[in-house]
Amino acid sequence: MTVDQVRLEVRRVSPADPATAPMMAELTHEYVTRYGERAREEMARYPTLVFEPPDGTLLLLVEGGEPVAGGAFKRYDERTAELKRIWTAAGHRRRGLGRRVVLELEREAAALDYRRVYLTTGTRQPEAKALYLALGYTPLFDVDAAPPTSGPLPFGKTLPCRTPPYEEHWT
Repeated sequence: MTVDQVRLEVRRVSPADPATAPMMAELTHEYVTRYGERAREEMARYPTLVFEPPDGTLLLLVEGGEPVAGGAFKRYDERTAELKRIWTAAGHRRRGLGRRVVLELEREAAALDYRRVYLTTGTRQPEAKALYLALGYTPLFDVDAAPPTSGPLPFGKTLPCRTPPYEEHWT
């Protein structure tokens, strides 16, 4: 079943909302499984306030009352939102939910007058790398080079602007 065939509710929530618990627990487990115990530090790196308006947002996709996907962004700089915590519940993968989360976050960021989106993913998350490339993100690293053994893989994307048009390029 695809995302278009299912009614999903998009909820803006506070990071403190109990509905975010499955997202945070599963992300922590997944990151620790892929990257080791140091991943717990990444999950605790930012105060929850950075994911709340007016500079950030946390969204959940809810199906049948249960969160099935989600993600957040925070201010990276004056014109750029940084996507974080993109998640799809393990039992709901391969349905296009991650794509939907990213598109919803982009829409929310543009509504807050961000002009760009920045994100990083890890070298042990090839499915995330493929998703961002498929959604038109510009890799800010050499995709033809052997993948680094550590360190993030950064991506950027210019959002459609709502106010005076301008052109920007990622380098």
